[in-house]
Amino acid sequence: MSAYRDGETVVVLLPARMSQADEQKWVAEMLARLERTETRRQSPARRSDEQLVARCAELAAKYLDGRAKPSSVRWVPPMRTRWASCTPADGSIRVSKRLQEVPGWVLDYVLVHELAHLRVPGHGPDFWALVRAYPRTERAIGYLEGLSAAAGLDIDPHTDD
Repeated sequence: MSAYRDGETVVVLLPARMSQADEQKWVAEMLARLERTETRRQSPARRSDEQLVARCAELAAKYLDGRAKPSSVRWVPPMRTRWASCTPADGSIRVSKRLQEVPGWVLDYVLVHELAHLRVPGHGPDFWALVRAYPRTERAIGYLEGLSAAAGLDIDPHTDD
């Protein structure tokens, strides 16, 4: 049994041998599970720039010893060649609106990546040591690679270039 979204449609897969009463019970259960999963995956940071700033503060405290403090963090129109960007000189971070629909843990990876640039500008070993403090780094990179390929984009989740 499983449930998933196909665009605006929810698809629930059940064994054909179920009674109508069991089918109704399991459809309701699978819909409830899907809703819980989707709610858990969503990040409140996707709602506004202010919440994005707040999420950065939480992530910086947890993964970067609180030593990455951006001057600004904001959502920007979809970028063609990157998921986000950081300007260490002025401390600003810009996040592509393409990321408003990704799971929260993927957005968190991108934010940690950009916050790490406030400490280390390039993509050398010191930079990656900071980023890899985030435990889902490799998983998020894989997610973003798949998303980029599926959307026909040429975005490398390892870089901001």
